[in-house]
Amino acid sequence: MGHVCPWWFAYTFDNPLRPIFHNPEKMLSPYVSKGMNVADIGCGLGYFSLGLARIVKNNGRVLAIDIQQQMLEKLRKRADKSGLSEIIHPHLCQDGNLNICEPLDFALAFWMIHETTDKDTIFSQLHTALKPSGTLLITEPLFHVSKKDFQQELEIALNVGFTIQDKPKIRGSYAVVLRKGEESISA
Repeated sequence: MGHVCPWWFAYTFDNPLRPIFHNPEKMLSPYVSKGMNVADIGCGLGYFSLGLARIVKNNGRVLAIDIQQQMLEKLRKRADKSGLSEIIHPHLCQDGNLNICEPLDFALAFWMIHETTDKDTIFSQLHTALKPSGTLLITEPLFHVSKKDFQQELEIALNVGFTIQDKPKIRGSYAVVLRKGEESISA
């Protein structure tokens, strides 16, 4: 397993000021809508899972995937407290195996791809899990991942069959929206 952010460290960036920098509804609404089946890969404490649940609403589903049981336990409590536990479905995975068994309209990998040891497998599994024309938003932290490393991650994604749809501006991040099965804009 690569370096994985400890569950307790997630409190440093899941704090009351975060919506100023990363508002889930504002960031994700261009790609996610009511009734969609979506995944938050490396969901941590569920910051984006909660935002996704508010977008997809009761007819949608959020698969919140993490490698750490402690993260998922904290997420469950937050989902219960927010009244979103019927929409959010925590899912424990293993390094190198997301084990996604349902087709997704959208997947989010926010500040986590750099923590995986087998990026080829992760991107391949995400490509397989997405419905035709499904989208994947990848972000990596500018302060932790070099531009070269992000470009290498992007090349892996393109090699498994993704195409570039958009390059949104997300504060403190490299970001790209990838689509399964459509024309690409330039890398």
